[in-house]
Amino acid sequence: MSRTRKALVGAGVALAGIGVTTGGGRELLRRQAAIARARIGKPLGEQALPADKTWKRKSYAGAPLELLVLGDSIAAGLGAERPKDTLGARIARGLARELHRPVRLRTAAVVGSETSALAGQLDGLPDGYLADVAVIVVGGNDVTHRVPVATSAAQLEEAVVRLRAQGTEVVVGTCPDLGALRPVPQPLRSLGSRMSRQLATAQAEVAVRNGAHAVSLARVVGPFFITNPDEMFSLDRFHPSALGYKRTAKALVPSVLLALGHAVDLPFGHHPPRS
Repeated sequence: MSRTRKALVGAGVALAGIGVTTGGGRELLRRQAAIARARIGKPLGEQALPADKTWKRKSYAGAPLELLVLGDSIAAGLGAERPKDTLGARIARGLARELHRPVRLRTAAVVGSETSALAGQLDGLPDGYLADVAVIVVGGNDVTHRVPVATSAAQLEEAVVRLRAQGTEVVVGTCPDLGALRPVPQPLRSLGSRMSRQLATAQAEVAVRNGAHAVSLARVVGPFFITNPDEMFSLDRFHPSALGYKRTAKALVPSVLLALGHAVDLPFGHHPPRS
């Protein structure tokens, strides 16, 4: 979720049509979007740190597990100060520890992506590349750019179906709760929260009915971002910090392990595929 300056202006206009329909209400939300834009700025730039490599310890043996990460700036790891703290690296390291096996990370996620970008991210993979498991985190930009929920959900469904058809297991981390973004004033923040939760529900539905696992990031890690924003957010107070990515990866790993066939007791907020 980046391109914050333009996105938040669009969010203000979009949210003006939800619950606040008067001219004064729309103008209020536009002003609030401008306030949020000024508060957040772009201190992180628009490039996440590269973290693609085989993550392992000397004692690990066997062929690497292929992990693919798709989505937006959270999936790409924008805000992490070290490659090993990005979301993909955190998941790869967690899987390697649990499986005692090397994990080769490939990050196709791109900062600023909407769900519509998933098809291009898959198209950009090397010929013949097949992941054992793919993790998708996307949706925040769909909310701020006024993409209809049905459209976003359909685009996610296409990506899930495509991955499953080639034998890749899929875990979807549903849209985070934008209500956790403290730089965004009220009522814009509450309206963003409502829209992001609606999208997350739709994402979970299309995931589980097409053989993917879904993890509600709003429920599993959202409370940490709300109660401990100074620790969980990075410099821009918009993207996760190293601790934020650690918590998010920890939330996703159980469903990734289950998707790979390992017995796991799923915590609250995890949804396996519908049989």
